[in-house]
Amino acid sequence: MAASSPKERLLIVDDALDTLELLQRNLSSNGFQVCTADSVAEAVRVLESISVDLVITDFKMPGASGLDLVRHVRENLKDTEVMVITGYPTVEGAVTAVKSGAEDYITKPFTQEELLSAVRRALDKLRAKRLVRGGAQAAAPPFGLIGESESIRKVFDSILKAASTMATILISGESGTGKELVARAIHYRSPRAASPFVAVNCGGIPQELLESELFGHLKGAFTGATETRAGFFQTADGGTIFLDEISEMSLLMQVKLLRVLQDREVRMVGSTRAKTIDVRILAATNKDLAGLVEKGGFREDLFYRINVITIALPPLRSREDDVLLLTHHFIRKFSKEYGKPARQISERALQVLKDYPWPGNVRELENIIQRLVVMTDGDIIDVPDLPPLMRFSALRGVGLRRTLADAEAEYIQSVLASVGGNRSRAAEILDIDRKTLRKRLAHPADGAPRK
Repeated sequence: MAASSPKERLLIVDDALDTLELLQRNLSSNGFQVCTADSVAEAVRVLESISVDLVITDFKMPGASGLDLVRHVRENLKDTEVMVITGYPTVEGAVTAVKSGAEDYITKPFTQEELLSAVRRALDKLRAKRLVRGGAQAAAPPFGLIGESESIRKVFDSILKAASTMATILISGESGTGKELVARAIHYRSPRAASPFVAVNCGGIPQELLESELFGHLKGAFTGATETRAGFFQTADGGTIFLDEISEMSLLMQVKLLRVLQDREVRMVGSTRAKTIDVRILAATNKDLAGLVEKGGFREDLFYRINVITIALPPLRSREDDVLLLTHHFIRKFSKEYGKPARQISERALQVLKDYPWPGNVRELENIIQRLVVMTDGDIIDVPDLPPLMRFSALRGVGLRRTLADAEAEYIQSVLASVGGNRSRAAEILDIDRKTLRKRLAHPADGAPRK
């Protein structure tokens, strides 16, 4: 981990002096200012005299416990995060610590990297909160989402507010904008963070199997049911289930999901008995659900049930300045991943990236930068290194002497490239079926069929 800003001050609280010394040495060597206290009472005195970004406290100590300190921080210090370490791990202890306000909970013995990762996660959340308030700028991406544009800051704000509630949330946005990242951020910033997060792609499961996958089935309930198996809802009990592409659910499944939302019960396929569950539901769609309701393709009652809070993710083409931040982030990420020196990117190439419409959004940008890091030979990524379609798109402003067929063919190829050649995904983005897509791909720009 790179050295952190010296403004990030940590307070370590542990009654074991050797542990205090070890943690202080490790964290100081990574650029943090570190203070120590050997009791909760001493920690409170420190917190009253100086500002601290993150408190790292042992769980069991003589007198007041680490849990007492967690509660004190949460009740009195809005600009301080807190995490718990312990040598006596229990599920109940973890859940209690997180529910009391601890950002993380790690068990001894832990490696230096595990400690630094936990510290980084806690400070990420603090930076995000400050960013929303218009204070210090975030040096690291909050929630795994990167950007400083006004639209993405609103998303950060919505995540923080939504995480503290138990309301059902609908996350909307085009493919590739990061809807699952938002769902995970909400879960891991919520009181359910220590419980399971289960992601389900409703469009990737055949509709005739979706009920069994979601609610489970008994042995013999249908042909091929050779054993009793729990569904995704049972797996997520106590935690969060993320229903991606919820618009792909059949109307019959929508009725059954509505019943689960109303009754908080699931009935396994083949069973006559319902089981009570405690699951928070997050849903996502890249389609206009309100429009589908009007057309009869989505149930109105279910729409209002899942649309209690809406978080709308902006497309990348509306976040021009964020394209540069994301580009540099992905260059660093993949250079480190593949053991390559971090390459520079020319101003001309950056301008092409800013001007490109990004039909595949952040996912497309990430794929392209990954390819450039692997395939570029020189030290500088320039326009000739970019994919041909992207290079040609830079010439669009030169003139408008193109046919409609030319523009259509170019856009279809652009979408196809953005999803790595996946025709099903491309057809979904283009809002056409695979058969129509095949016909369009069979004709070049001049409209003459390929031989």
